[in-house]
Amino acid sequence: MYLSLEKITKVFPPRGGATEVTAVSDVNLEIQKGELVTLLGPSGCGKTTTLRMIAGFEFPTSGKIILDGEEINTLPPHKRGMSMVFQSYAIFPHLDVFENIAYGLNVQKMPKKTINEKVDRVLSLVHLEGMGKRAPNQLSGGQQQRVALARALVMEPKVLLMDEPLSNLDAKLREEMRTEIRRIQKEMNITSVYVTHDQIEAMTLSDRIVVMDQGFIQQVGTPVDVYRFPRTKFVANFIGRANFIPAKVVSKNEKKLDVEVFGKVLNTEGGEHTYSKGDRVTLIVRPEMMKIKKHGELFDGIIRRAAYLGNCIEYDVEVSNQLLTGVEYDPNVRNMFTEGEQVTVGLVENCVQVLPETK
Repeated sequence: MYLSLEKITKVFPPRGGATEVTAVSDVNLEIQKGELVTLLGPSGCGKTTTLRMIAGFEFPTSGKIILDGEEINTLPPHKRGMSMVFQSYAIFPHLDVFENIAYGLNVQKMPKKTINEKVDRVLSLVHLEGMGKRAPNQLSGGQQQRVALARALVMEPKVLLMDEPLSNLDAKLREEMRTEIRRIQKEMNITSVYVTHDQIEAMTLSDRIVVMDQGFIQQVGTPVDVYRFPRTKFVANFIGRANFIPAKVVSKNEKKLDVEVFGKVLNTEGGEHTYSKGDRVTLIVRPEMMKIKKHGELFDGIIRRAAYLGNCIEYDVEVSNQLLTGVEYDPNVRNMFTEGEQVTVGLVENCVQVLPETK
């Protein structure tokens, strides 16, 4: 494995009368060469502290960080062969674009010809050709972010680290830069660790997502894995939206379960957990996994809210005194259900995820 975190823990000592804080607890993670892995979670979950330990800005209280077979725990940042893109861009205002990108190469006292070649190549890579002489204040936010990315890439790092680099951009620019970062990362085949609290960024960019909460890793998997097969309610709720429906196991047959939900029996996949008859479970149902029809589905419901959002219609439906959110993406739908209307509700059976009640 190219980059490994082995039982990494970070404890910040007491300060100002406060007790010590454990920011990261027993984190194990293996990252392959050329892979883009995103650390995702809410504020205070430990993702940025983990990134800073990889970079060398913080040192683990215990555990090991291994890069390409070498333990780097005690190495300073400039000796780790890594580059970092910050949330604030950190562009030097008194230097032009070319000088900003070339800064690290000049520190290394590379020949001028080599510097020119490297900077020209990376300017082309980030689509900033012809802008080398511009001042930072002549650039848009997206262009400034490209300069920050180019300055990191020109050093040809072993690992590229990115700490919420798109959070200062508006929604359209964020979408554009997500695509660009992924294109550049794949083109260079550069090992990358990306930190964000934005689930869309994580889903769009990542080969794998590491979902963190309260210093612990909750789940590691591909975007499809963490969305379709969340291992906890936290992951299900943080990655997208989910309805949590209480149910009871009626019978089991190999990996299939019959569960009683809202007084009816539903057949579904059992997942990775082992269940027995009578076990209380929770069904995780994404809004798009609900079927809302006038007739013919399993459960009776009442529309409590209907909202037309352009690309979809979103409904809140009351079923057996529980409010469920469903989404209709059919572009042919012209007539919406109205509030108070009686409907029937079904669940797309092979998409329903089952978790133990305590999960």
